[in-house]
Amino acid sequence: MNDSELSEAGTVDFPRFQVGAPPQHLITTLLGDYWISRPEQLPSAALVRLAEEFGVTAVAARAALSRLTRRDLLESSKAGRRTYYRLTDRAAAVMLEGRQRIMSFGLAQGAWDGRWVMAAFSISEEQRDLRHALRARLRWLGFAPLYDGLWVSPTANAGSAAAALTELEIPMATVFRAEALELPGMRAPREAWDFDQLRRTYEGFVAQYTPLLERVRKGAVGASEALVSRSGIMDTWRTFPNHDPDLPAELLPTDWPRAAARDLFVEIYDTLGPLAEFRVKQIVAEFDPELAELVAHHRTSSILAPT
Repeated sequence: MNDSELSEAGTVDFPRFQVGAPPQHLITTLLGDYWISRPEQLPSAALVRLAEEFGVTAVAARAALSRLTRRDLLESSKAGRRTYYRLTDRAAAVMLEGRQRIMSFGLAQGAWDGRWVMAAFSISEEQRDLRHALRARLRWLGFAPLYDGLWVSPTANAGSAAAALTELEIPMATVFRAEALELPGMRAPREAWDFDQLRRTYEGFVAQYTPLLERVRKGAVGASEALVSRSGIMDTWRTFPNHDPDLPAELLPTDWPRAAARDLFVEIYDTLGPLAEFRVKQIVAEFDPELAELVAHHRTSSILAPT
């Protein structure tokens, strides 16, 4: 799922998100939204046709399916001349975990205890790939760089950070929890985040999608547009945890726009769900009416509900 958030989570090499929904990313997003954890496989022709709704050519969609299979994100089978695909169990499990985090992002939290989780490490300049991998993993976990080799987070799990450092075999590293002494002339941990830029990003999100929300409320969005717009707003929303690890209220400036952005996302995403599902069913039914009946969307509330 975004900036390839899920691949940064640690175990599955999901395609990196780019503006314009590249075919590999788009196909995994659609399967995650409407076919997650289903044991049945969908005809490749149906997946290609779904991608065409987003302006992806058939050639590009088929190439994406092949690449996703080689990356063990999709499993395939053949029946006669037809090829069928579904997410691998491993890919689906990681997507479900990431989806839980994305859907819970921005919810009200309990009081913060004032303690920071810190990850300190030293990696040589020659090991650029390792530096990039660690930074991506730390951002996914909710960290930001206070200094080059000292990353901080008010919300991260210290054990997860330690596991990431161990998994990547960082030889000079440590993780600890501490309270900050915010003294004059010293940099406070909260300065690891650019709050002005974050505010502009949230406000830009609200400005971008408010016209769509107004049309959704008027019932002026058709099924095809609902499918494309629902995927689009999810792709935008899922990037926010990479920049804001759900910073606690105690650290936020006044009139912080995150809650308004979340309310807008939830209303659009949930309201467009039935229409988008209808469009996916229409397309799948062109190739297999029985499978089309199994297509299902999810709401934010159903994802967050305990199972």
